[in-house]
Amino acid sequence: MKQYDYLIVGAGLYGSTCAYLLSSIGKKVLVVDKRSHIGGNCYTEKRENINVHKYGAHIFHTSNDTVWHFINQFTKFNNFINSPIAVYENETFNLPFNMNTFSKIWPGVITVKDAKRKIEGEIQKYGVKNPKNLEEQAINLVGRSIYLKLVKGYTEKQWGKPCEALPPEIIKRLPVRFTYDNNYFNDRYQGIPIDGYTHIFEKMLKHSEVRLNVDFKANQQELEKLANTIIYTGPIDEYFDYSEGTLEYRSLRFVEDTFDFDNYQGNAVMNFTSSTIPYTRIIEHKHFEKSNSDKTIISIEYPEKWSVGKERYYTINNKRNLDIYAKYSEKAKQLSNVIFGGRLAEYKYYDMDDTIEAAMNMIKERGLLHE
Repeated sequence: MKQYDYLIVGAGLYGSTCAYLLSSIGKKVLVVDKRSHIGGNCYTEKRENINVHKYGAHIFHTSNDTVWHFINQFTKFNNFINSPIAVYENETFNLPFNMNTFSKIWPGVITVKDAKRKIEGEIQKYGVKNPKNLEEQAINLVGRSIYLKLVKGYTEKQWGKPCEALPPEIIKRLPVRFTYDNNYFNDRYQGIPIDGYTHIFEKMLKHSEVRLNVDFKANQQELEKLANTIIYTGPIDEYFDYSEGTLEYRSLRFVEDTFDFDNYQGNAVMNFTSSTIPYTRIIEHKHFEKSNSDKTIISIEYPEKWSVGKERYYTINNKRNLDIYAKYSEKAKQLSNVIFGGRLAEYKYYDMDDTIEAAMNMIKERGLLHE
């Protein structure tokens, strides 16, 4: 008889949601993670009375009532509204693209009719019928002025390639809103947990055994003997020893700084869209929660080329990688006692609410809550 009903590899949002749901019906669950902390990329660390988002900004938003009620079991959310600012050279613009953005780019634009006339005029002048790359696609959606100031430099830094060399599918659509509303998300619910994300994971994992600093691959044979079923949330190509090839990602590097004054940039998120600045964003953490700390902490975000050993952030969904993932997916289907889930195991970008929903659906679809 096995020691545990389930071994969950990864203490991030997908794994922790599964652990909570299974332990809540009496299943014995072991969670392992090779990091020194729980929470995956959502992990927050409190310093100077400020919850620092160690792996980049995480703003919870959803229109899914079930997910919202689920996450509210573990925390209360504040009323934070994500209203990022874009900085291009010596100008600032509101995001997402809205009437405040348009009136700044084109002085004299006040009405929706004015803005639409400007955008449509640029699309007619610079657009192409069948866009073959990201640059052409973006111009077809928002015109040349917005593309040059707010899309081109940021996108090239993010992906490490010129926009002319990127596929048009990366920008299937750009959010264009003809209102004077700077709320980045359209979802019904939005906010930041008032006591940080880490406390959510502590509560989710309260009734599971958790072992940190444990590399699953290095201890795979020993760990697999402990449980009847494995829920694996790590990189799917790593699980199969890269036998079908290595899946590609873009990585990020964060440079933190603490200042002995209380306000650095006046906003939680600033995007830097000029190609002359090497980083893409500066996050000032205290603005997520309106902390009254007399200090402030910022994280400067640098996109980087990914290689094995670096953190995986953004999937590169080109034909090569999707073909490789399809091969791993077929292999995964052959394993009756291993469930693959989450962004790394499914090679898929997930928002936080999507991650929770996917974990809940997996549990339900497999009938695990009714064993």
